[in-house]
Amino acid sequence: MPNPSAAQVDPRDPVALLQYLIRFDSVTPNSGDALDGVAGLLRELGFETDQPVFSAAGTPDIPNLFAAIGETGGTDNSNRPHFAFAGHLDVVPVGDEAAWSQGPFAGTVTDGLLYGRGAVDMKGGVAAMMAAAARFLDRHGGTPPGRLSFILTGDEEGPAINGTEPLMRHIAARGETITACLLGEPTNPDQLGEMIKVGRRGSYSAILTVTGVQGHVAYPHLAANPLNPLAEALVALKAPLDAGTDLFQPSNLEPVTVDTGNSAGNIIPASTRARVNVRFNSAWTAQSLEAELRKRLDGLDWQGCSYTLETAETPSEAFYAPPGPFVDALVASVQAATGKTPELSTSGGTSDARFIKDYCPVVEFGLVGQTMHQVDEHVAVADLAALTAIYEDLLERFFRQ
Repeated sequence: MPNPSAAQVDPRDPVALLQYLIRFDSVTPNSGDALDGVAGLLRELGFETDQPVFSAAGTPDIPNLFAAIGETGGTDNSNRPHFAFAGHLDVVPVGDEAAWSQGPFAGTVTDGLLYGRGAVDMKGGVAAMMAAAARFLDRHGGTPPGRLSFILTGDEEGPAINGTEPLMRHIAARGETITACLLGEPTNPDQLGEMIKVGRRGSYSAILTVTGVQGHVAYPHLAANPLNPLAEALVALKAPLDAGTDLFQPSNLEPVTVDTGNSAGNIIPASTRARVNVRFNSAWTAQSLEAELRKRLDGLDWQGCSYTLETAETPSEAFYAPPGPFVDALVASVQAATGKTPELSTSGGTSDARFIKDYCPVVEFGLVGQTMHQVDEHVAVADLAALTAIYEDLLERFFRQ
């Protein structure tokens, strides 16, 4: 289905906006047209737009968008604060397109459900943000009582190298100071209004390599089999790290690969390696966690072998937004629209909030996530309307504080 021009889309209507966004085939990393479309709509509302493209060796160039309207004021921005909506417009591949009951990029509405890749994760959230902002600006004569912005990337579902992390550095280099940010990822398990994500556990990945002495399986005394101490090492590493905290569930380590590359059935291998990932709570930093893992490994009998432990990727630290006016305002907005008191949670995996948290308090609240990344991904039109109302009410409460 051809996409209408931005001029034909009512930016106050989240359903029309979401249909418009879904009709861009923005499978990561090809989100440039969708970001251009959003930038055009926001410019019509009076936003100034900045669309930096970031590059890194071995990765695709990624377009991003920062759009802002209004001014801040006061030495600490307390009387004219800066509120930011954040999200992404890239989506995961559709999988088996023939298995979809509706076209994955058609934006079809059937029986009160709007279908399409990204309907939940997270073009639906972006559409609700834009509609809320447009309505909010209408009530304030086109100028917010402070600064209102959008932080949008095309590299959330991809490597996340040329997206939100460099975009936040770029925004800071512009001299922007953000008071608070809401990321519109789908946070609700079953019904809208159940859960706000006020933080996330950290993530640490490492590769454990054990080196022994290759030999014939019939003469093990002439070799040193690295698989034997590796098995004991994984048991030691998986021992409980903590019992959790008031805000976070216990940290957990999981082996994700064991690779030996031994093609023969009668050879003791020379080396083997395992990759592990730890999701850790605020009782640890990445540095203290690594020190604990090395302590456990150093205490083992390596049976004539040696080991190395190497960090596999840049760790992300655990974080949370402490209770306060921002979180309270969002809770009140959710209650007003849904009648539910949302759980304040730090569960789940990582998100781009891990990059935003270094610049301002950030919380996550969005749609019900049951169909994200699935065939026939869809959102209830009623939920989309309710989310827009929540975001609109949050803006009023935030700027009124």
